[in-house]
Amino acid sequence: MPDTPRPARALFVGSGVALVTPFGDDGVDEGVLRELVRFHLREGSDALIVNGSTGEAPAMSAAEQRRAVEIVVDEAARRVPVIAGAGGSDTAAVAGLARGAREAGADALLIAPPPYSKPPQRGIVAHFRKVMDAGGLPAIAYNVPGRTACNMLPETLELLAEDERIVGVKEASGDISQVAEICRRVADRVAMYSGNDDQIVPLMALGGVGVISVLANVAPRDTSRMAHAFLEGSVAEARSLQLRYLPLIAAIFREANPIPIKAAVEMLGFRVGHPRLPLVEISDAARQELRGAMDAMGLDAAGR
Repeated sequence: MPDTPRPARALFVGSGVALVTPFGDDGVDEGVLRELVRFHLREGSDALIVNGSTGEAPAMSAAEQRRAVEIVVDEAARRVPVIAGAGGSDTAAVAGLARGAREAGADALLIAPPPYSKPPQRGIVAHFRKVMDAGGLPAIAYNVPGRTACNMLPETLELLAEDERIVGVKEASGDISQVAEICRRVADRVAMYSGNDDQIVPLMALGGVGVISVLANVAPRDTSRMAHAFLEGSVAEARSLQLRYLPLIAAIFREANPIPIKAAVEMLGFRVGHPRLPLVEISDAARQELRGAMDAMGLDAAGR
């Protein structure tokens, strides 16, 4: 069995789904969001992440974000952790989102460096501390330089991990050497999660305990099983699932997330609607690839 650390601070192990946000004419579609939560509870997702980039948080008002958290918390009824994204370039505004998430009942925050601003590493640390002070909740640090335009260095994450409010790291740099160095420094203290669906097993081989996943929106049971199989020592099964899903993972990232994954969730029969501008509907070519990949995996409305 792999010697995979399970730090005491870990909020969950396995697969946390980065939920898409269904929108109606008047904001968040409460009924469909509740349907999605029930689906993930049935299918074995280990945690629910709301108001992340997959959830289109940058296009949502603070009131909408708070309401989305309230809905997910109410429907989940403490059966799995609910983690709320708190992101943006204005630290004071992000601190307000963190307070709102706590008041709405979230169990933890997912915090990324502020996008666009490109702060130095010490600015990232100051941003995190201000947001955590306001939120009063445990936090997962999210390194996603492709969206934020600033990379959280291993020594920065090591510094943040000295604060016991940091319970995890979601690593989406795609740089496996950096992932290894971060794991070397902090995996004995905080939970390491893959932020890339095509690197779940590689990251877990370095000491990770799971994933915060886009794929899990349409394949929650297998995504959770991939992580748990590895933790149970069934490495061949985990590897097989990782490789089997690569074509679908490629399809759901063919265009900017969450454009394809919202289309994929619609293909499962959930009326989540189109992305909000500036994101647009999936292209015909990407939809055709996605449909083929979904069919190949047996994923459709009847299948769920």
